[in-house]
Amino acid sequence: MAFVDASGDKNWQPVENPPAQTNTTILSLQRPASIFHISGSSANGNTSSFISTTSANNGKDKGYAISETDERGISHVDSRYSRLNRPLLLCAIVAAISSINYGWVIGSINIPSLVIEECSGGPETWTNGFPSCIPMSSTLWGLVVGLTPLGAWAGSMFSGIAADRFGRKRMLMYNNAFYVAGVLLSCTATSIAQLSVGRFVSGIGCGVAANVVSTYNSEASTVRSRGFLGGFQQLMILLGVFFSQVVSIGLSDAPLWRVLFAISAAIAIGQTLLLFFIPESPKFLVSKGKLEESQAALQKLRKGLDTSMEFDDLLTTVEASKDDSQPPSPSMWQVVSGKTEIDLRHLVFSVLFLMLSQQWSGTKGVIFYSTEVLSETFHLSDEQIKQIPTIAQLVALGIGGVGALAVIIGMHILDKVGRRSVVIVSALASTICTALIVVGSKLDIGPMVATAMYLFNFVFQAGAGFIPYLCASELLPYYALGSISGLATSVNCLTLFIVSFIFPILNKAIGAYLFVPFIATNFVTFLFGVFMMPEAKGKSITEVVDEYKGPVRFVAGPSSKRRQPELTGATLDAKID
Repeated sequence: MAFVDASGDKNWQPVENPPAQTNTTILSLQRPASIFHISGSSANGNTSSFISTTSANNGKDKGYAISETDERGISHVDSRYSRLNRPLLLCAIVAAISSINYGWVIGSINIPSLVIEECSGGPETWTNGFPSCIPMSSTLWGLVVGLTPLGAWAGSMFSGIAADRFGRKRMLMYNNAFYVAGVLLSCTATSIAQLSVGRFVSGIGCGVAANVVSTYNSEASTVRSRGFLGGFQQLMILLGVFFSQVVSIGLSDAPLWRVLFAISAAIAIGQTLLLFFIPESPKFLVSKGKLEESQAALQKLRKGLDTSMEFDDLLTTVEASKDDSQPPSPSMWQVVSGKTEIDLRHLVFSVLFLMLSQQWSGTKGVIFYSTEVLSETFHLSDEQIKQIPTIAQLVALGIGGVGALAVIIGMHILDKVGRRSVVIVSALASTICTALIVVGSKLDIGPMVATAMYLFNFVFQAGAGFIPYLCASELLPYYALGSISGLATSVNCLTLFIVSFIFPILNKAIGAYLFVPFIATNFVTFLFGVFMMPEAKGKSITEVVDEYKGPVRFVAGPSSKRRQPELTGATLDAKID
């Protein structure tokens, strides 16, 4: 079967009467949004099947892609247009177990926090060489908790280079050693120093997971499943938080909190075994010249589909990236300062701001410290705190689950209303919810504070919580993606470290006004969404770069200066590639 280009470009037009002697279909290709098979007959009697595709533009743009039937009567469906299939989903889940472990590490510290730092379960006692608690000040506790995101920052700094050397799958295997080592230190801790080092080492595993999981899922996904898998990581992290808090209810007393920490090692070992059954990233294998292995890996991910065209595209992409005739990729400083051929300063600023705003919102403070905050809100006595589970622990239990549900809803509506609109609504709602938390705390209304915390976590995770993970790949051209993604991850982790460290200090210092700073930060995010955030919905990287290139500026609202496209077609494509 042959393709006939009737228009000279990629918008092929159908021809009603192709020559009878050829088995030819002439197509109009648009961005596919849904695919189903239609059987038909060609002029020479051979049976063909077609894949009808409709674009996301409410069905207005329609076109066709080919599924060819060979001489044996077997239909070959082009894998490039496939949806999320079962093999791909299972492989993504196995890879994302590292993200679940990430959520477990950051969530398991919440509910038993008072037992560990304040010995709320009773006086410190030693059993078999281990203390029942490790008493410390709120400042030191904030440092212990904050060392996990600091470790994540360290892990993110080397994970990209290591994954390029060892491979995505193998790096996930190696990374589980950090989880296991961190657990061994944490669950056998007899001092603040040992617990701190254990949390830091586990954090390294979290940072590596954050980078490598997203890379593996992005490279394994199809075009049409990339959006879903882009938010998949945040979903898995929040599920890990939720699972850890459910289990914490039964394992938060001394000495069971050590068992709670140890479960992270079991997750890591289990994932290591499962990783043997999933393929390596096809793109990584091609980059290492392992073409047969790459084709086999791609076929495992696209079971039952024809991967020949997708594999050819993959070869072309990797070969182009290695073309010595191409100029070297610009440095991170050149990209940030706008000294590249296309000025990307506004897009870089947007990526960095969104990753910053994700952590300064205050939601991680809720995940880390909600048990302590709610214990004070409900005025629990020392005797009540000893009666596990307390009302504060039970209320904190559902925070991770609500967040996971919110991400699922956000992923569903994202392509319908656009990224910018979702961030605007999410940030404004987060501002209102943090204000309600302050009002409830000041009026000493415990149920109001708890309800506002749930709503805050829900509205934030439904938009501003997971969209930052998508923004780099949707806003930046490939040559800037690696360096700016690493910088954005560093900004994200360091901001989380600062928030985690100062949150308990602020709680002790300003009490009921704890969330006042986060009212301000969420409102700033809202203003960014209204006036400065680029919209990538339904746009290619070429279109996004052409529309938003230039210095940092307002791009929406009455004072905005929207740039009209200046470069189109092959000229801009060449500059972006």
